[in-house]
Amino acid sequence: MEDQAGNMELISGLSRRGFLKGCTLAAAALGLSEAMIPKLLEAAESAQRPTVIWLHFQECTGCTESLLRGSHPDIGRLLLDVISLDYHETVMVPSGHQAEKSLHDSVEKNKGKFVLVVEGAIPTADNGNFCKIAGRTAMDILAEVGPKAAAVISLGTCAAFGGIQAADPNPTGAKGVQDLLSGVPIVNIPGCPPNPVTFLGTVLHYLTFKRLPNCDNLGRPLFAYGRRIHDHCERRAHFDEGRFAEEFGDYGHKNGYCLYKVGCKGPETFSNCPAARFNDVDVWPVSVGHGCIGCTEPNFWDSMTPFYERLPHVKIPGTGIIADADSAGKKILGVAAAGAAIHAAVGIGKAKLKGKDKE
Repeated sequence: MEDQAGNMELISGLSRRGFLKGCTLAAAALGLSEAMIPKLLEAAESAQRPTVIWLHFQECTGCTESLLRGSHPDIGRLLLDVISLDYHETVMVPSGHQAEKSLHDSVEKNKGKFVLVVEGAIPTADNGNFCKIAGRTAMDILAEVGPKAAAVISLGTCAAFGGIQAADPNPTGAKGVQDLLSGVPIVNIPGCPPNPVTFLGTVLHYLTFKRLPNCDNLGRPLFAYGRRIHDHCERRAHFDEGRFAEEFGDYGHKNGYCLYKVGCKGPETFSNCPAARFNDVDVWPVSVGHGCIGCTEPNFWDSMTPFYERLPHVKIPGTGIIADADSAGKKILGVAAAGAAIHAAVGIGKAKLKGKDKE
C-alpha cells in the first residue's frame, strides 16, 4: 500500500514530504521561525499561482539544470505545481511559432502581474545580434517583456552581472539585466550555478509577503548573500590555526585543512554555500576539496583569476586561536594567582592588625 501511495504521489506530482522539507529549508535560509512555515505552505499552495515567464539568453542553461536536479523539494515539480510557468524554452512542450505565441499571449494577459526570470547575459554589441531568438535580439525581447513584469529575478551570475561572457575583452558587449532594465523591482541571485534553495527562498518570500526580499548594494538577497563564505566555512578553524593545504594532494589537503593557499576565494565571496550546500548530498565545492572561485561576485572571471593563486592582502593568523587561547589562559591563571596572593597577603595583614588591637 505504501509503495502504491508513493507511486500515486509521484504520478500526481510533488511529494508532500519533499515539499514540506523544501519549505522548511527555505524558511531556514530566509531566517524565518518555524511559525512561518505554515504561512509559506499556504502561500505556495494557493490556488492563485503566480505566472512566471522564464527567458534564456546568453548562457549554458546550467542554472536551469541545477534547479531541475534539486530534490528537496523536487524543484522541477515545484515550478510546475506551485507557479504557473507559462514560458520556458528548455522545458516547455511547444516550439517555434507556438512557443512565441505563448510568450506574447502570457505577457499581454498578465501585464504588470507576472514574475520574469532571466537566465543568461544580454549581448549589446553589434545591436545585440550575438543572441537572437525567433528573429529578435535578446535586447529587444528584454526591452519588450521586462517593463511589463511585476518583478524580475536575474538567475545566475550571467543574468546578474554578465558572467563569463562579460569577461575582458567582452567581445559581445554582454551585460546583466540591471544594466539594461529600470523601473521594475529586480533581485539578483548570482552563482555559477546559483543554489536552488536560494531561488526557492526568494520565490516563497515573494509569494508570502508580496515583495522581494531585502538586498545588499549589489541587488542580492541578504538572507543568502549577507555573509562571507569564509565566515561560515567548515575549514575556518584550520585557517585560524594556520593549517593550510600547500598544494592539491598533500597532507593538508587530504586532511581537510584550509584551501586559501591553493586559491580559495572564500575570504572575499558572499554566499550561503557552506550552509545551503548542493545536490541533496550535503556537499559544496570547498567540502569536497576545491577552493571557492568567487562565482557570486561581479566580474569574478577577471577579479578572481588565476583561480589557483591565493588572494593578496589576506592576513594569515600567526599562532592560531588555540595557541592564543593557551597563552591567554596562562596569563589569566597568572593574574588569578597574583590576585590570590595579594588577597592572602591582605588577609594576613588584617589578621596581624587584629592581633595587635587585642594586645
